[in-house]
Amino acid sequence: MSTRVVLYAAQGCHLCERARQVLDEEGVSYREVDITGDATLEARYREWLPVVEIDGERAFVYHVQAEGLRRKLASQSRP
Repeated sequence: MSTRVVLYAAQGCHLCERARQVLDEEGVSYREVDITGDATLEARYREWLPVVEIDGERAFVYHVQAEGLRRKLASQSRP
């Protein structure tokens, strides 16, 4: 089973752009969810943006560090 990575982001969020850049530079396959205008998602994620979840668990908020990302993904891929 592959690891699922989701980036919750909003339009105009410079920290979200940085998180996206780290994910892209690390070659991580991820799904991006734009929370803009969705009241439920705004209430859940807005104050923490960007939010990166790995396999449904919150892994990063505000900043995504490449080394920490690699470590978390490696630990998810172990049996």
